[in-house]
Amino acid sequence: MEPGYDFRKWWTVLMATTGTLLAASFFIWLLIKKKLENSVKDPHVSTKQKDYDDSNIMNERSCSQNDLEKTVKVFFGTQTGTAEGLAYGLSEEMSNQGWKTEVINLKNYDPDDNLVEDARKKQICVFLLSTYMEGEPPDDAKWFCKWVKEACFDFRMQKSLLSGMSYVVFGLGSSLYAENFNLVAKNLDEWLSMLQAKRLMEVGLGDENVSADHYIGLEGDFLVWKKRFFRVIEEYHCKTSPCCKENSQEEMEEVLEYESSSEDGEGSTGGSESGSLVDMEDLGTVLKKVKHKANGNLVNGVQTQRKRILPEMITPILRQALTKQGYKLVGSHSGVKLCRWTKSMLRGRGGCYKHTFYGIESHRCMETTPSLACANKCVFCWRHHSNPVGTEWKWKMDDPEILLEGVLKNHYQMIKEFKGVPGVKPERLAEGMEPKHCALSLVGEPIMYPEINKFIRLLHERGISSFLVTNAQFPDAITSLDPVTQLYVSVDASSKESLKKIDRPLFRDFWTRFLDSLKALSKKGQRTVYRLTLVKSWNIEELQGYVNLVELGRPDFIEVKGVTYCGTSKASNLTMENVPWHKEVLGFVQELSDKLPDYEIASEHEHSNCVLIANKKFNRDGVWWTWIDYPKFSELVQRYYVSNGLETFTSLDYMAPTPHWGQFGANERGFDPLETRFLRKNRKDISGC
Repeated sequence: MEPGYDFRKWWTVLMATTGTLLAASFFIWLLIKKKLENSVKDPHVSTKQKDYDDSNIMNERSCSQNDLEKTVKVFFGTQTGTAEGLAYGLSEEMSNQGWKTEVINLKNYDPDDNLVEDARKKQICVFLLSTYMEGEPPDDAKWFCKWVKEACFDFRMQKSLLSGMSYVVFGLGSSLYAENFNLVAKNLDEWLSMLQAKRLMEVGLGDENVSADHYIGLEGDFLVWKKRFFRVIEEYHCKTSPCCKENSQEEMEEVLEYESSSEDGEGSTGGSESGSLVDMEDLGTVLKKVKHKANGNLVNGVQTQRKRILPEMITPILRQALTKQGYKLVGSHSGVKLCRWTKSMLRGRGGCYKHTFYGIESHRCMETTPSLACANKCVFCWRHHSNPVGTEWKWKMDDPEILLEGVLKNHYQMIKEFKGVPGVKPERLAEGMEPKHCALSLVGEPIMYPEINKFIRLLHERGISSFLVTNAQFPDAITSLDPVTQLYVSVDASSKESLKKIDRPLFRDFWTRFLDSLKALSKKGQRTVYRLTLVKSWNIEELQGYVNLVELGRPDFIEVKGVTYCGTSKASNLTMENVPWHKEVLGFVQELSDKLPDYEIASEHEHSNCVLIANKKFNRDGVWWTWIDYPKFSELVQRYYVSNGLETFTSLDYMAPTPHWGQFGANERGFDPLETRFLRKNRKDISGC
């Protein structure tokens, strides 16, 4: 050891250094241990995800303050109002999540002045568009779609016209229209992309056809689409916002991958931990799982099929809409409602035209349908297309016994509600509790119901007559139909083109079906009726065409009625100008009957704007026999049932004389003199309203 070396000083320095190293090692070990514990608790979350979450917390305040960046315009084009409702609902939800939104009706939006400017401002745009008849845009969006399409194919327009815009499109349609399904939304999505607007996600295809091979429907489709839309638009905002620039593309993809793994895990149900509750936004995922379980299963590697669980015709949204309109819904596909003429006759203010033409007691008539679905979307539909549509029965089916009991129960309840109402006659109220007639014409297509024959038989067993209306799209069902008291076919046009325009049928072979239905009608032995609804500027000029159709079906009667204007409806562009005056209806009927040698005008009901043409076989010695002997019909139809259809009968076997006041040319003009005509002050005659 060298002289002067201080051993104690050396030892002190060595121990201090060793202690520092040990302390540092201890703290490093603690940090590693903490990191490992966090990783065990949440193994799916990477370090980058943690950093992303931390940066989100740091930047949340600054991002939320940047309102100019977090803005969206929600455009809608609608015919019936559905897209408008979805647009405002989406806007409200986005506002709750911090977005500044503006809802715009495309009817009031001029793309010449505004669309390019929105693109220059790098605007995010959401388009909710329905597809109308023949794959056309709704009236409100026609000009907008035309402008965008022309901009795509006009060589004078720059193809980068909308390069700054970001957009998403959701379509509202029905798969029943085959190649036209959501055609407007698909086209708009393609046109915007051609003009170099940035598509944020693929076009959403909402399907209102609940009878298709899925269980979601339009509302469910929108919920599923909306959930993904919110995720995509938040991601896009973070990518483009200055306050989120430090978040790289790799980090964002990792976040989305983490979300996907959380959602698609086998144990995920989209609800609570117990699986008893389901978030509405997870409806699509859950229903698809239900569908998979219902349609098949793997047993030892072999696919096995289970009985398919059919959806109910009445969806929750539809139930709410119909209930609001006064329908009493029965089961999953039927309904009943009080006719205004039932209410009128309870007060002694007159019955409907069927009272004048056929002797129905309107206060004892029940208006119902065993099928709310229809195969047409007529422009004059008085239900404003609130009912579902379909070309075949693909829904859950209720037993006819249960259906009839439910219909009668609800009808009784509605009649009871008139007890004590001023003007209601007690004797009429008592009679109303014993219905004698059933009008199967409430809404939809009753002949679609697979058990229609059994349902009608149950009516007849109770002594209730049956008046069934069909839209002439199911000829086989008409052929196989058992006798009804009176069978109607709606004949709304006399040419293929006008029928397509007025009835807007779903079937592609609608004209063939229409003609075959008339042919099937001619072979029915019981009373048959053509029901013509006259719409000015639509079908009132097709006189010779109607003559040809009458010769094809040879109906017993032809009812000609002026269209009833049911108020403003986005599903139809009819106005009061399309309603013919009664004198115009009479003029049409006179011309038509003059061209039909076997027919004459038999009766009219002026305050319903309705006229009856009858085959001359119902005229005996100058007196019309258009009324019905209901007890006689009941006797005849029971013989038919007992003989299993061997003992048949015809319309002449249960006819009855029409009273003088119901004959055409009488001073009463079809108003029963035993009733009291009701006139409102300073108003036209609205007897029965």
